[in-house]
Amino acid sequence: MLQVAGDLRSSRQLTTAPMRVLFALPGLHRVVRGAEVAFEEVARCIARRPGFEVTLIGSGPPRSSEPYRYVQTACIARERFEKFPSVPYLRDHYGYEELSFAPGLIRTFSPRQFDVTVTCGYPYTNWILRWRREDHRPRHVFVTQNGDWMVRSRNWEYKHFGCDGLICTNPDYYQSHQNHWPSVLIPNGVDPNVFCPGPAQRQRFGLPQDKPVVLMVSALASFKRVLEGIRSVSRLPQAWLVIAGDGEQRAEVETLGNRLMPDRFCRITLPRCDMPHLYRSADVFLHMSQDEPSANAYIEALASGLPIVTHDRRVTRWTMEDQAVLVDTSDASAVVAALNRALTMRSGTAVRDRRELVLRRFSWDAIAQQYCNFFETVCEDVIDAGAVTAPSLDHAVLS
Repeated sequence: MLQVAGDLRSSRQLTTAPMRVLFALPGLHRVVRGAEVAFEEVARCIARRPGFEVTLIGSGPPRSSEPYRYVQTACIARERFEKFPSVPYLRDHYGYEELSFAPGLIRTFSPRQFDVTVTCGYPYTNWILRWRREDHRPRHVFVTQNGDWMVRSRNWEYKHFGCDGLICTNPDYYQSHQNHWPSVLIPNGVDPNVFCPGPAQRQRFGLPQDKPVVLMVSALASFKRVLEGIRSVSRLPQAWLVIAGDGEQRAEVETLGNRLMPDRFCRITLPRCDMPHLYRSADVFLHMSQDEPSANAYIEALASGLPIVTHDRRVTRWTMEDQAVLVDTSDASAVVAALNRALTMRSGTAVRDRRELVLRRFSWDAIAQQYCNFFETVCEDVIDAGAVTAPSLDHAVLS
């Protein structure tokens, strides 16, 4: 997955000072979604490696069991801003949340304590971590967990984007930016020992024992196209749909689900520890987004052995290889046909093939090693634009 031009040590020499890494994001230890889950998992794996000291700054409560150092600071939750207007520098409720996080981050962030900082938050978190104070600024790595719009745009606040290294979470982003920023392609991952096949626990989640269960795991935002998923699944008369997620469209999702699928629909929110059991209780996983940076849920479903139906595009072909049913999710009839096909793809062999893909490419340990390699390269000043390549990209897939 990762190849770096020039000499690169796979881990820091134990005779040198440890590399001091900071991950900063408002939702850390509070929000259980893609970016926050990915950062916490990567940080956890890196903190257990010799030669690294890891700190997280977030707004959630501390957890004594974590191997990294955690600093909690004040923040107003994004849900409080869902009705606020969209203006430059405050495009959505995530921007407002990040602005409320900024004062605490400024107070707690001491640049001299770190060699490299990491975020996917823009604009305010990115700006603060890059702000030169005391004539010292650690190297800054930006991750495209929430998309690459801040990297592509050059108007208003976007023209102030900058980083010393860009981690691209899918091949589209990598191909677009490798010639402009020191870049590397690293997808999201999963703990295959936690997300794995096992007995269903449908009664625990109020799911029927005698109907096929379609699972969607998604933030309830318009670009995730959850409403379109409800409309498609409603055309399967025997199917039950369970949606695990929250967001600004929660009222619309519940209203449409209950109208189109009475007694066949539910929306739930769960603690992270319950999610593996929910995946095991479903028959098929559906994801309708047509522009996904790198969905953790894809990989969690694969690791759990579930057949997957999702949108056919370059990123999903690269991610899933041949282990998903890919369709144009704008076509409801095609989605229905794909779900019917996926429901027949639950043999032991099919489950083993999905697990093999995960173990080969997407374990968090392997992903964390790639982060470490990139941090070392950025900090050692041996990287320039185009120095990092991703030889595993299949040119046929990218064409």
